[in-house]
Amino acid sequence: MMIEVVATKNGPYLLTGDLSNLELRDGDGNLYELAGKRRIFLCRCGASTTKPFCDGQHSKIGFKAAEATVTQEG
Repeated sequence: MMIEVVATKNGPYLLTGDLSNLELRDGDGNLYELAGKRRIFLCRCGASTTKPFCDGQHSKIGFKAAEATVTQEG
């Protein structure tokens, strides 16, 4: 099953699918255990206290994200 990544409106990245095929590591290379999970939310506002996972801080700080796809010219 494919893994889908969606940038939610003014919120986190939502990853869904068979996450057992995903390797998510921290800055030191330590692997996060995702076996058995079918969805996770990853912080993109920078305020989460449980990074890389979302803890809802985006709504408390009023995070506003650019939601439109940016196309490159050239």
